[in-house]
Amino acid sequence: MNRNSSPQRDESKKMMIGSVDHDALATPVRSEKGIKMKIGFIGLGIMGSRMAANLQKQGYSLVVFNRTRAKAEPLLGPCGRFADSPAKVAEQVDLLFTMLAHPDAVEQAALGSDGFLDCLRPNALWVDCSSVNPSFSKKTAAEAARRKVHFVDAPVTGSAPAAAEAKLTFWVGAESADLERIRPLLLCMGDKIVHCGGHGAGTSLKMVINLLLGTGMAAFAEAMALGESLGLSSKLLFDSLLGAPVVAPFLASKRNKIDNRNYEVEFPLRWMQKDMHLATMSAYETGVAMPLTNIAKEMYRLAMREGDAAEDFSAIYEFLAGNGHSPPGTAPRSPVQLPRASKMAEPS
Repeated sequence: MNRNSSPQRDESKKMMIGSVDHDALATPVRSEKGIKMKIGFIGLGIMGSRMAANLQKQGYSLVVFNRTRAKAEPLLGPCGRFADSPAKVAEQVDLLFTMLAHPDAVEQAALGSDGFLDCLRPNALWVDCSSVNPSFSKKTAAEAARRKVHFVDAPVTGSAPAAAEAKLTFWVGAESADLERIRPLLLCMGDKIVHCGGHGAGTSLKMVINLLLGTGMAAFAEAMALGESLGLSSKLLFDSLLGAPVVAPFLASKRNKIDNRNYEVEFPLRWMQKDMHLATMSAYETGVAMPLTNIAKEMYRLAMREGDAAEDFSAIYEFLAGNGHSPPGTAPRSPVQLPRASKMAEPS
């Protein structure tokens, strides 16, 4: 699908925005058949909180849940009510968004104690925006279908700033009719929607994208380490490489973090490692060899053990290329020394 033009998006939003019924648990959204739907949102981390806030900015009221209630506080008020469990959210809504960290978190929220899936009404719609593996999305779609619940996998690309500015891209795996039911809501949170195919297709493409991000960042860090070891300044390397066809465009947005050694999180390193691990699991399931990805994901795991798990994933640069450029008052980090030969770790 081509990027939606601004006039189209503005027109879509004009159609969606209406007066908010502060006495209702959630603002009704009308499907093509005119059926009113109420909206829930589970998972209010770095991305989910910004996505939910953008729904509210467009006039929608939400029923929300997050394991840490404090993260939900900014959304509570006339347009947001907190439910005590995922099940309590499901009892009040017809359309539910989830944005959780990993497959185990999604499974626990959906099928665990106080899970939401058994509490959603027949013909309700569950939109999972989490980054999970395709086989998991297909499994959850089947579980939803058994309960007569419609399922959409709709993971996103774009970091925290893009989420705040409603400039995310949604990669959707769903029946066409289900996508059309939620299209106006997705356009409140993003500016591009790509229908990739059926269940699991959205998560498949998101996995490919994050694999390229993770390996690209690690390869750039290694190249910088080599250049600096040969006596080239980091400034010369940055000025020469960024914008060149051999370097991924997203790396330009990481320069300030690396220059200032301030890896304020946009996309946590631990979740990049998780996504790369899920990619290797999928490769194992489909019989695809991915030696480079397996090595790169273990690099991220080692960086996690060095204390970089909660940093932006660009902190892999510090782990691989740190060579005396640490901030004043801190000991320089030596470049990581890896064994000359070792067996490649198999996906666990």
